[in-house]
Amino acid sequence: MSAASAKNPWARLAVVAVWAVAFALVEATVVVYLRKLFGLQYGLAFVPRHFHYPRAYLGYEQAREAATMVMLLGVGFLAGRTWWQRLAFWLFAFGVWDIFYYVWLYACLRWPASPGTRDLLFLIPREWWAPVWQPVLASFALIVVALLILAKTRRD
Repeated sequence: MSAASAKNPWARLAVVAVWAVAFALVEATVVVYLRKLFGLQYGLAFVPRHFHYPRAYLGYEQAREAATMVMLLGVGFLAGRTWWQRLAFWLFAFGVWDIFYYVWLYACLRWPASPGTRDLLFLIPREWWAPVWQPVLASFALIVVALLILAKTRRD
């Protein structure tokens, strides 16, 4: 990236988007492995309706989720020049990452079967379950808010 484009928040936005899509693939791949391993250990092909995250692995998964948030915050901090831009880049990275997480899961597993498919979204501070369309819609909203902030702060 040239010095001129590094000053342009829209060029930085493109870099953040590429990073978020790649990071989503990493996260989706971890979930592919976890599903396969849990399938071997617990006899599960996919997450059943009454699944609860195995206690033996819960601390590790919560730490991975916390690290994911730190990495998303970090890219927002590095891409933004002002606090508003940092917030915008974090929101944007989170939204793109979350949407592409589901895109990659579908590419790898052909899951979720539909937007109404129930998913375990987070384990911090406890299990959060919802149909897939809810986090995807929230992620689109985060992207829109991020773009509005960047449009308002484009001279910074």
